Amino acid sequence: MNQREKSYGWFILAGAFAVLFFVQGSRSIIGVAFKPIVEEFGWARGAFSLVLFFHMAIFALTLPIVGRCYDRFGAKWVIIISSVCLVLGYLGITATQSLGLFMVLYGLFAAIGFGGCSITLFGAVASKWYQRHRGLAVSLAMCGGPVGQFVMVPPATHVIHTFGWRWVFIAIALFVLAVNLSVAMAIMKRSPPGNADQHKGTGKDQTPATVDATGGTETANGDLNLRQAMATPSFWLFTILMAVCGGGDYLVITHLVPMVTDAGIPAQTAGSMMAWFGLMGMAGLLVTGPVSDRFGNKLPTVATFVLRSVIFILILFQQNTTSFYLFALMFGFTMFITAPITTTLLAKLYGLSNIGLISGVVTTVHHFSGGLWTYLGGVTFDRTGSYDLIFGIYAGFSVIALICGIFIKEKKHRVADPGCDGNI
Repeated sequence: MNQREKSYGWFILAGAFAVLFFVQGSRSIIGVAFKPIVEEFGWARGAFSLVLFFHMAIFALTLPIVGRCYDRFGAKWVIIISSVCLVLGYLGITATQSLGLFMVLYGLFAAIGFGGCSITLFGAVASKWYQRHRGLAVSLAMCGGPVGQFVMVPPATHVIHTFGWRWVFIAIALFVLAVNLSVAMAIMKRSPPGNADQHKGTGKDQTPATVDATGGTETANGDLNLRQAMATPSFWLFTILMAVCGGGDYLVITHLVPMVTDAGIPAQTAGSMMAWFGLMGMAGLLVTGPVSDRFGNKLPTVATFVLRSVIFILILFQQNTTSFYLFALMFGFTMFITAPITTTLLAKLYGLSNIGLISGVVTTVHHFSGGLWTYLGGVTFDRTGSYDLIFGIYAGFSVIALICGIFIKEKKHRVADPGCDGNI
């Protein structure tokens, strides 16, 4: 990469930051709006959580498609099309009073929009623009999400409880439309260095295949495709870990504010907790990038689930303003740690040739699990009147994720399945 290309890489990171600021920064607002929405329409928390489960499931299913489209066509049109879907979803929910229609607009249209403007996409973009310090580059791009959460949640909380939740989603939709289309047209028009052929949309594999000693097929540089990656234990260990990670992420994003306000703490204070939650997410990202570059990906991954195991147990015994703030800060620190690790670790294990598809599949599991735990959180509250049971169960799953992280082999993998045909 020459000096001019290196300089343009900073524009790529800035564009990714701007998109994630509004798109991912707004995701936590559904947690702030959760109780006002269900109270306005008289819906049970489990019923509304089912909408969010559907949203997360659709979002998860879009990620492999988005990854494949990026691998073949680049980021520009992926961002444009998904942004239009997100705006339609956000504007549509402000005009509906039906749970079913809310599910279609937020669960389908907004989910597709989030999928096309996700950290998965921009993690893959940053990974291909930066060879050295890849972990740091991916982390810088992804900081847009937590910074957006820190900046947007307090005013959004004020507007929701003063003027109503609809005005927040209208404002976000307009900002998303303006920012995302500008970034897509002005910045994402260029392909990463050395990847021009890959983004012409020819549908052909530009890297010749060869046969290794096991009889399997791989690209000439040793990169594995999806089927070959799935034949390795590390793929499944990391996938289980990411499923647990996603479950905790969206359980907390959705239900922390309702849980805090149920304890008699004011909504503005709960919103402040979510804002600092986001800022600590940025701190986690900035620490994770350099640490993973220097010491590998396993250390921050294992540390994440050590911390989660502890804080999910502690919050069961003490629930007041101080303890909730500490929980939000510490969980927030872990929130985005696996985001850059997903692309950097999978690139290290399987190469960059199919990074969009492989990381998309893993992240699909992450977000599908997030939707499931979101739904289980709502159902558990409806049946028990508390979130304690679901938080205790998650603490146990965090220990399982910790063990999976320990046994991942952090090295370049070779073909493990002689039956792979190399076409996926």
